[in-house]
Amino acid sequence: MSKKQPANAPAPAPAVDVPTAALPGRLTAAAALTALEGLALAGLGLSMLFVGIAGDPDSPQQAETGGITLLALAALPLIAARGLRRGRRWSRGPALITQLMALPVAWTLYSTGGAMIAAAVALAVAAVAVVALLVNPTATEALGIGPGEQAR
Repeated sequence: MSKKQPANAPAPAPAVDVPTAALPGRLTAAAALTALEGLALAGLGLSMLFVGIAGDPDSPQQAETGGITLLALAALPLIAARGLRRGRRWSRGPALITQLMALPVAWTLYSTGGAMIAAAVALAVAAVAVVALLVNPTATEALGIGPGEQAR
């Protein structure tokens, strides 16, 4: 005995992962800034790797190792940005850690002086903005983080 659907029965709807509520703009902005930081790290890592392989650096091994390290570090903000964009609760921690790591880097760039001051200011502003966006009650509610969630 087979279990066939009758010819006039409607086809089942495909399973689609649709969020019940749209993400707030603050969360989207935090995801975008975090992704931008990750892409900048990946670009710098690729650049160092290319110089280490095809260029003429003082130390090819150091340039290649630095490039690979930056590429590995770029994974954290990129994964966190993807999680934030999808509204995943776990993504807030890595995103905040990325910003806390960015602040000393911004200070170091600022201390270098010259053209690095502009990069330092941009990095510091982005890091502080993402932290402010992620600790905002609207964003924490959208991620399911809050006083009522601690009891679970």
